[in-house]
Amino acid sequence: MNLLLFILLILGGGAAAAASGRLHEAAPRWTSLAVLTLCACWLGVVWLEGAANGLYAATYLPWIPQLGISVKLEMDGLSLMLVALTLFLGVVAVVSSWSEVASRPGFFQFNLLWTLAGVVGVFTALDLFLFFVFWEVMLIPMYFLIAIWGHEARAYAAMKFFLFTQISGLLMLLAILTLVYLHLHASGELTFDYHALLGAGLDADIAWWLMLGFFIAFVVKLPGVPFHTWLPDAHTQAPTAGSVILAGILLKTGAYGLIRFVVPLFPDAAMDFRWPAMVLGAASVVYGGYLAYSQTDFKRLVAYSSVSHMGFVLLGVFAANQLALQGAIMQMIAHGFSTAALFMMAGALQERLHTRDMDRMGGLWQRAPRMGAVTMFFVVASLGMPGLGNFVGEFMVLMGAFKVDVWVTVAAALGLVVAAVYALSLMQRSFQGALREEGDAAALPMADFGAREMSVMIAMMAALVVLGIYPQPVFELAAPFVTEFMSALAALPPEVLATPEVLAEAAP
Repeated sequence: MNLLLFILLILGGGAAAAASGRLHEAAPRWTSLAVLTLCACWLGVVWLEGAANGLYAATYLPWIPQLGISVKLEMDGLSLMLVALTLFLGVVAVVSSWSEVASRPGFFQFNLLWTLAGVVGVFTALDLFLFFVFWEVMLIPMYFLIAIWGHEARAYAAMKFFLFTQISGLLMLLAILTLVYLHLHASGELTFDYHALLGAGLDADIAWWLMLGFFIAFVVKLPGVPFHTWLPDAHTQAPTAGSVILAGILLKTGAYGLIRFVVPLFPDAAMDFRWPAMVLGAASVVYGGYLAYSQTDFKRLVAYSSVSHMGFVLLGVFAANQLALQGAIMQMIAHGFSTAALFMMAGALQERLHTRDMDRMGGLWQRAPRMGAVTMFFVVASLGMPGLGNFVGEFMVLMGAFKVDVWVTVAAALGLVVAAVYALSLMQRSFQGALREEGDAAALPMADFGAREMSVMIAMMAALVVLGIYPQPVFELAAPFVTEFMSALAALPPEVLATPEVLAEAAP
């Protein structure tokens, strides 16, 4: 599989969707669906063919050889899962925007597909300069999605999103350039190649600062406390498709960066920073849940819940053992389905009721039973019900983190209690209770989910059930990378790894 051609297909599909808007207003939507379906089929064939030397696909081409920059794209099991999630949620985003986006549908689909192309590039690029290019590619079209098709405060939210991610991205670029320069000075080789830069033998103090540059860039996108403040505004003001892509996929690029780059490139510095990172993860879990409960805006509540859920990923990565890392990867996949579905539900309610205020809702299940049942399922998934994918991820993270720090784990576990409170509160305030009196939003005529919306909801429900009951395929796909991740820690002194369990797992 030529990964560059795969990405160019999505980019070209975006251009075709923009051009097709001149033919018919529905043509861009169908063009996007056709491109994403074709890419999904192509990816499915690659998956069925199996991996060779741990890779399902790879593309290597020279780009700027004078500067050591190349087109190096590789897809291992971890990248395969995340690219598959990207394509699936891309379809969900198109479906969710079917009747919502009336103005400039061609340009809307163009930005949507270009965002997805940038994300696929982020998940497969192993040249650090190329990785940064794709990091920027996914940023700009998402800015336009929020700024043009967002809600009442869209300009403010789009600019805040852009500034947070752009400034942190420039910090990462500075760290990349410094890493490349130091490697050149030590080895005489000018390269941005990921594998060549592994084990660069940096001075400990310099490595710590470079690690921090990468860490901040990825935690801002994750997002983790205290860098989370852009997320609620961006989610609340974004169109439904933008929220689906933002929560389901873009947040995962931050988590992916922590797993793929921060610890393998700077294992010693990352382990020195382990406890502050784990504390930030636990704080994100609890504080995000607390802020979620205090919201009356449906979308804002779900946005803060994402801060809480992604805190488990940060906790799992820096617990740095196989159990926690596998749990973090599972949490990334499961959160993509559950939160994207809740944002799609928020968009559907706003389209029907013209409000996101839960104080103006109530008793909606009686008028839209399919929407009520679907929301109940994803609310239960979000709070970590056993038998669904979210529970598997969170439970494994907590079990792995318990080996490293009991009290941080206990603090993070409180987030499960908070999740139950805010999730059930959302359900009670919006779909349960008595019907509102005339004049409230809930008293307006309201259509239930039709076949188009139910089809993608059922697919996401099925995915969470499968992940909860039989998560083994995810673990098997991630296993080669997890082994590589742990091998990066094998050479560290025992006092850095700190616990016998982690030391044993890191041993070759």
